[in-house]
Amino acid sequence: MKSKSSTIAIGVALLVALVIAIRLGGWSTSESSTAAPAAEQHILVEVAPVIVGSMTESIQAVGTLEAIASIMVRPEIAGVIRLIHFQDGQVVKRAAPLLELDSEELQSQVNQAAAEEKMALVTYKRLKRIADQQTAIVPAQQMDEARMAWHAAAANSHLYAARLKKTIIRAPFSGTVGLRHVSVGDYLQPGQDIVNLEDLRNLHVDFKVAEVWLSRLHVDQLLIVTTDAFPNATFEGQVTAIDPRVDAVNRTVAVRAVIPNPAGTLRPGLFVTVWLTVGEDPRALLIPEEAGFLRQDKAMVFQIEERTARLKEVALGIRERGMVHVRAGLKEGDVVVRTGTHKLHDGALVSIKSSE
Repeated sequence: MKSKSSTIAIGVALLVALVIAIRLGGWSTSESSTAAPAAEQHILVEVAPVIVGSMTESIQAVGTLEAIASIMVRPEIAGVIRLIHFQDGQVVKRAAPLLELDSEELQSQVNQAAAEEKMALVTYKRLKRIADQQTAIVPAQQMDEARMAWHAAAANSHLYAARLKKTIIRAPFSGTVGLRHVSVGDYLQPGQDIVNLEDLRNLHVDFKVAEVWLSRLHVDQLLIVTTDAFPNATFEGQVTAIDPRVDAVNRTVAVRAVIPNPAGTLRPGLFVTVWLTVGEDPRALLIPEEAGFLRQDKAMVFQIEERTARLKEVALGIRERGMVHVRAGLKEGDVVVRTGTHKLHDGALVSIKSSE
């Protein structure tokens, strides 16, 4: 009997121990399974605060530089080139002689016309003296004819003198000549190309901006010009004119600006990018560019609230030096997710990555 009771007691003890072990094992498994998902829900992200800084608002446009004064030098009369007074690429002053045509024939015509004018004047004065002294009767018609002959001879003399003057072709303004297209001895026709002349001291650029900026445009507005020809340089200028008419097709406004070029670095024909300053906000709210993203055509960010990412719509403005202007939706000191936004959803728990 005693052996049987002992066996039963041992069996009960083993059963109790087994039940306790099962229960303890279940609790451990339950706790483990509960803790694991909680750890998986925390997503590692990098954050950045909303800061206040200065932001310059500008419009970007493209254009082509043109000289304010730019011409192709051409003769007004025909003739053979006798002298060329300039070298290719030379800087010349206003009224400096550029080229001379042979003037021998025209000089003879000028001398002849001057002699005819003098003879007509002598004839008219003689008849007038006779008429005034009344030594003879001079018909009024004869006096008129003599006076008109004198005027015609004088006009003819001025005509040939003007033609003679045109045998010397001068620079109409100070500038830089290009590459000549003629040589000494060439016979020039009126209007034939000789050389281009460019005033490089000031250049202008025409560009177009969207009509929405019209109210923020004004004469003397400052701008910066850059070009691939000089990638490490910027050139300043200012608006000189705004077209009074808006392009009804493209909804743009044409703007002209002048770029001082005292060193002659820039050249007409260069393609340039124009940055027109339209305003500056010294207390703009700024966040990193990568913090903002589009969702259903709306600008969004993830704002951190007590380790929880909250999807928030914002209004973003211009971008500058890796930062973007927040026009609405955030305030100074708010914290937004900088990197890792693609892994998040609204209400996701986050773990903030150390900045070190």
